[in-house]
Order: sequence, then C-alpha cells, then structure tokens
Amino acid sequence: MKILIVDDMAAWREFHKNILEELFIELDKTDYSIDLANYAREGLDKIYENSANPYDLIITDLQMEDEFSPKYAGEWLVEQIQNMPAYRKSRIIISSGTYNIKAIAENYNVEYMPKRIACSDINGYKEFLKG
Repeated sequence: MKILIVDDMAAWREFHKNILEELFIELDKTDYSIDLANYAREGLDKIYENSANPYDLIITDLQMEDEFSPKYAGEWLVEQIQNMPAYRKSRIIISSGTYNIKAIAENYNVEYMPKRIACSDINGYKEFLKG
C-alpha cells in the first residue's frame, strides 16, 4: 500500500505515520510506503511524481497554506487529485480540526476523520487500511 500524508504540522504528519506503521506491524504487512508532504502544493508535486504508480491512500489536512482562500488548501488539493485519471481509485481522507469537516468531505465525496477522533480512536485508521 502506498500512502501520502499532507499536513503543515510536523507533529500531525508523524502522528498519522506512526499510527499507520504500528497498524502495518500489527497486521504483519511489510509491503507499504509512506510519503510525507508539508503543504498542499508539495503534496500535489508528489502526486504528480507518482502518477505512474499512484498512492492508494492520501490523508490531507484542510488548513495549510492560505493562498487558496476562500477555499482551504486541502480542498484545493482534493480537487486537483479528483481531476487526475490516475487517482480515480485512490482513497482520500481529510483529517482536520475544522468544525465543518463533515460538510466539506461530503461535498467532495471523500472520507474524513476529525483530528480529535484521530487522537483517541485508531479504529478509523484500521478502516482506511481495509480499502
């Protein structure tokens, strides 16, 4: 499984990565890779670079660089991914502390995990790995 985590906070990138790595160990899986990006634009660069072998799972924050206003940077990134044929089968998960995360995720027809839930329940991550 090939995963990309996009978040402007290093602590959150590492949090997601560590949880996923622990779950892969628990599941006795070694065929995975996890890439990290600090911002939406960097995430998109990695997505383009890997379009021949696309990411299976992309976890993105919403609130990163503010140059995409009135949209969140994560919304912009999701739109870019959804317009790429190579990524039509990739799962996209928004993980954010934003109060309207559910509405935004539903608008883009992607999954979501509020960061407050991510901190307390790893079952959501297990669901992401099932797909």
